[in-house]
Amino acid sequence: MSLLEIKNINKRFGGLHAVNDVSFSVAEKTIKAVIGPNGAGKTTLFNLISGNIPANSGEVYFNNKPIQGLRPHQIAQYGISRTFQNIKLFPGMSALENVMVGCHPKSKAGFLEGMFRLPSTWKEEKNIRKKAIELLDLLDITDLAHIEATSLAFGQQRAVEFARALASEPTLLLLDEPAAGLNIYETAEVARLITKIQQRGITVLLVEHDMSLVMDISDEIVVLSFGRKIAEDHPAAIQQNKEVIQIYLGDDDA
Repeated sequence: MSLLEIKNINKRFGGLHAVNDVSFSVAEKTIKAVIGPNGAGKTTLFNLISGNIPANSGEVYFNNKPIQGLRPHQIAQYGISRTFQNIKLFPGMSALENVMVGCHPKSKAGFLEGMFRLPSTWKEEKNIRKKAIELLDLLDITDLAHIEATSLAFGQQRAVEFARALASEPTLLLLDEPAAGLNIYETAEVARLITKIQQRGITVLLVEHDMSLVMDISDEIVVLSFGRKIAEDHPAAIQQNKEVIQIYLGDDDA
């Protein structure tokens, strides 16, 4: 069953057709990767799905419901969470506090309850802290809970970002270049964490340049070039696709 469906989505920036009539679907509880050279339209596609920018035409369906045109916070409430290519943790806050922020969209206490620190607010805050600790434990970074998040190693920051994204209890997790800036050991750890997330029943759609990571963990791959989809298949078939090889290596004979 498809959890996410992209139907003939288009996005132009002036004369640039960044995403050109792209369609594909993402099956439940799978890992799907979107790959392509720089400027292929990958991050633009993510921004369209998550509501950061509007499409010129086309539709996005999540759980058979149209979400194109909704604001990012509305799409998040439907069960879609994302990370960004550049890590965006809150400075001056611990890893635990950063993850707790991710829980608050699901919280019920409003401004007045928080201002007057009502007993219901204390209870909810206690539950949020417990949930955040459980997520840190899931990703094997509990020992980092009370360390200032932006002082952590890059790979550890990425794990905290994953935990924060999971705090909103998403059904679909969008990962924008999760291995960007990581060394080979950190990349292997990110691959392990993504697989662990998928094994919990969360569907993952990722944009990534690291082909080893993509081929190791993906169930299916979509290839974009100059905004168009040129291939969609399982990893072994993508590795043998002549058009994909030409785009990456510049020569069919390669």
